[in-house]
Amino acid sequence: MKHSYLLAGITLGKLIRMLARNGFSWYPAYIVRLLFLIQNGIWASLFKLKEKRKFNNILKDYPVPTNPVFIIGHWRTGSTFLHQLLSIDNQFAAPSVFQVSIPDSFLVSEKYYKPVMSRMMGAHRPMDQVNLGFSEPQEDEYALLKLAPDSPLEKLLFPENDVYFLNGFSDFNPQENHAEEWKQAFGCFLKKLSFQTKKRIILKNPFHSMRVPLLNEMFPDALFIHIHRHPYEVIPSTLNMWNIVGKQNRLKKKWKKPEMKDIINFLDNMYSKVQADLKELPKEKWFEISFGEFEKDPIEQLRRMYEHFGLMYLDEFETSLKEKLLQLKEHKKNKYVLSEAHRKLISEQLINHFAYYNYKA
Repeated sequence: MKHSYLLAGITLGKLIRMLARNGFSWYPAYIVRLLFLIQNGIWASLFKLKEKRKFNNILKDYPVPTNPVFIIGHWRTGSTFLHQLLSIDNQFAAPSVFQVSIPDSFLVSEKYYKPVMSRMMGAHRPMDQVNLGFSEPQEDEYALLKLAPDSPLEKLLFPENDVYFLNGFSDFNPQENHAEEWKQAFGCFLKKLSFQTKKRIILKNPFHSMRVPLLNEMFPDALFIHIHRHPYEVIPSTLNMWNIVGKQNRLKKKWKKPEMKDIINFLDNMYSKVQADLKELPKEKWFEISFGEFEKDPIEQLRRMYEHFGLMYLDEFETSLKEKLLQLKEHKKNKYVLSEAHRKLISEQLINHFAYYNYKA
């Protein structure tokens, strides 16, 4: 599925409200995308009604989990790799590609969607060679986009101007008039995951990097893992990612590729906010991982993290880790070459973060 995958699975009512909020451009390609989303939305709405009839009373008294584990960090920092490895641990459950795609009805609709989605999905993510299977771990922001207002991804799909869609955000918290709706929608999504799996939920979502105080308030027993990576690798890779995702999902105006300075500015803002917000938490609630060190010895870094949090680190988990790492050994990362001018621009603007994380210029 190469187009409109961010909104695939949204119910028809929510799609109509989103279009009413944002408008739509009548380009032929966008009309095709819209028709796909409308027919998809009809099925999503019907399955939502089915799930509500079957599980509404059961879920009403089921508690929202208070202890999710959040993997935060900027895009392209290795958070997916970390999420994949941690999801192997039998004490955790990560939302799958299917569950974030069909968040309103995944409890009842899997057997209907699986044959269709499995045929339509590519083997890998569009921006790299990371596996994209039906049951692979996936970011919960794709569910939040369909469940509640104020996901920044909405500005990617329906831009108001030609500037980078993340400009202007000091955080990614919902607007005050949407706060309760957002919290309820997110809590319900995690409740359903917990109900289905009976395990501790582990989430990976770069947007959550800017929501740490809100998430800590909502989930008092939550843990936070911040993974970071050298900006020379992160920035060009992020530029490539948003260019691909925007081209394939946009429903308003012609696509304008982000500029490198936009990515640098936002990374600067995110690093500053993450550093400040984590310092406000008790040290036992958060752990920081350098992707460079994690890539060299993921098992040792995970042992250290488990010890820090007081989590069980079992032999069976390590055995599964070794098997997974062997499977991933042949994975080829995208490579980017930065000009000296771009390296200078990055290192000068992010000079404080280079010092904080011991990055070499």
